[in-house]
Amino acid sequence: MTSRTRPGAAALAALLLAAASGCVLQDGAPATPSAPGRTPRHPAAPGGASAPAGFTLVASGDVLPHDSVIRQANADAGGAGYDFRPMLSGVKPVVSGADLAICHMETVYGEEGGPYTGYPAFKAPPEVAAALGETGYDSCSTASNHTLDDGAAGLRRTLDALDKAGVRHAGSARTAEEAARPALLRAGGATVAQLAYTYDTNGYPLPEGQPWAVNVIDERKIVADARAARRAGADVVVVSVHWGTEWQTEPDDRQLTLGRALTASRTGDRPDIDLVLGTHAHVPQAYEKVNGTWIVYGMGDQIAGDMINYEGSHDGRGNQGTLARFTFAPPAVPGARWQVTKAEFVPQFFDTARGRVVNLNEAIRKGELQYTDTRDTIREVVLGRGAAREGLVMGE
Repeated sequence: MTSRTRPGAAALAALLLAAASGCVLQDGAPATPSAPGRTPRHPAAPGGASAPAGFTLVASGDVLPHDSVIRQANADAGGAGYDFRPMLSGVKPVVSGADLAICHMETVYGEEGGPYTGYPAFKAPPEVAAALGETGYDSCSTASNHTLDDGAAGLRRTLDALDKAGVRHAGSARTAEEAARPALLRAGGATVAQLAYTYDTNGYPLPEGQPWAVNVIDERKIVADARAARRAGADVVVVSVHWGTEWQTEPDDRQLTLGRALTASRTGDRPDIDLVLGTHAHVPQAYEKVNGTWIVYGMGDQIAGDMINYEGSHDGRGNQGTLARFTFAPPAVPGARWQVTKAEFVPQFFDTARGRVVNLNEAIRKGELQYTDTRDTIREVVLGRGAAREGLVMGE
């Protein structure tokens, strides 16, 4: 399958917000309906009207380039630079096959040419951004406990690199104006807003004079932001949250409490939030439908080196993850919520020996039976809170 062409999401966001509030693009240029080099994948029908169409959304967990991952990317580039595309090639068909794909870029990027570092203060090669774009990701959450590992400079470099790769982002910002704008993306006949928040920044303070630089979890702010995204034109609001307890497959009390609160929030008869996507725990966590809305408590890691748990032992669960895939259908009545008509998870694994993300079902189907136990372990965790009764199935 070839990579799809992502829509002109940046221009869409600016256009909608300009119409709503008279804003202009960050560089001061007036909002325009298209952006150079970006071709809308769902152009309007003749006459400007387009029939509402459903869409599929795929999301994945933490991209966490440890030193070993950086060395692998250098090897895949033949020792000249860094190439992260081969690592992600195993899931590219699933990612690029969706109408909208969201990743979680947990770390910041270093300067061109390095130096690059892994744990504990990450600075990854900016080539990661290009690989995410070429794999088919449209947007990434960038709010995490590592967002300020290299201060405001690292944050800025990361968002600049994602912009250059044509990948939208949510959760951190270079300016107050950028922080106030939701990431608005087009998928099928819907405008989708992505919002993102983190529980902490590892004790690093927010840059002086930049309280808006990273979104920190606050229930009232999340709800207010979701409602603002609706006013800006969002049909579907997706909230990415960096939360939970590391190495714990069960969602913790804060996840459960916040998840219930967010999914219960409504304006009139319509929920304020349509999907909650969790990251941070380094292990897969359950999917659950709460108050009629899907929550993925934790998608696990998509890319990470060999992981050491709190007991000081190598823990292969740190390389397990899922791709979440949700199919949305337009409302039967204008103004009602877009409904999830199919909910799926695709188990994946980052094989550190090969330096590749593996779609486990595809690998097992091809006879790589060594992955069977890993796939079955992931499935047990994901379904552990009764999601199968709500229709969640394992996808290909």
